[in-house]
Amino acid sequence: MDHQNTNHNETEYQSRIPIAEVAELMNKVRFAIADTIVGQQDMVDLLLTALLAEGHVLLEGVPGVAKTLTAKTVARLIDAKFSRIQFTPDLMPSDVIGTNIFNPQTISFEFRQGPVFGNIVLIDEINRAPAKTQAALFEVMEERQITSDGVSYLMEAPFMVIATQNPIEHEGTYRLPEAQLDRFLFKINIGYPSVEEELTILSNHHQQKGHLALQQVKAIVSKASLDHCRSIVKQVHVEEKILQYITQLVVATRNHPALYLGASPRATIALLNAAKALAVLRGRDFVTPEDVTFNVVPALRHRVALTPEKEMEGIATDDVLKEIITKIEVPR
Repeated sequence: MDHQNTNHNETEYQSRIPIAEVAELMNKVRFAIADTIVGQQDMVDLLLTALLAEGHVLLEGVPGVAKTLTAKTVARLIDAKFSRIQFTPDLMPSDVIGTNIFNPQTISFEFRQGPVFGNIVLIDEINRAPAKTQAALFEVMEERQITSDGVSYLMEAPFMVIATQNPIEHEGTYRLPEAQLDRFLFKINIGYPSVEEELTILSNHHQQKGHLALQQVKAIVSKASLDHCRSIVKQVHVEEKILQYITQLVVATRNHPALYLGASPRATIALLNAAKALAVLRGRDFVTPEDVTFNVVPALRHRVALTPEKEMEGIATDDVLKEIITKIEVPR
């Protein structure tokens, strides 16, 4: 019996050996993104983490900080179908998922796929569409399928939603339901570039590099190699103490006096998946506490809610999460 276990563990370890291949491939993607996007290192790392962890991403930032350009660049680097949906207040669910069209030749209805049937789906200004249209995304984001007139249609893998929203402009926007926010692995806040980065952006624009850079982006990762990378991520070793650490961090959000809504069990799973993916990006076949803490704020900031009192005091959700990180003992 012991001999069998030893063999099983050895096989498991051998299947984790190609970690270096994945890290090298993702490094190529990282450098290719840097040719188009100036700076934003953390955002790029989180996007690649989400890609490996099979998660969706919500990018939040003021207009003009390259949210859409980033999504387009990532899509071009993967040899997969890119689809873009501009959310507007008059958008209907059928405009997103598709609809049944009557075919006079066959005298029957045929399903015509909507733009959500892509591999990398960019949803621009997701908070501009009403709740009914946003609800159409619930099933597709969670289960990778849509149901129309009682018939289910599966999404082709890989399937990743990259949504953008503007945090400043509230006129004509709808607050995303908590249930939908919970389906995003990360909410990434994109700030303004530094003075040096902005100067580089300006120089690139002056030399007309920006537009050309996106046109010249060639696919680096095939669907098959991405699928292989993801299968390796699933095999990353996680010690019991790391699992306990992740659980303690999430449970602490449910007991914190500044939060009236804590993170759900889905958040615990998201944090685990993200930590495993980040470990692979960093060239390791095991998770460290640093892999977990790096992901805590982007993985939980959209899953918790401040009490009205703390909101009026101007306290930020990120600050509460950072405080939780400092209070939970890091496993050694």
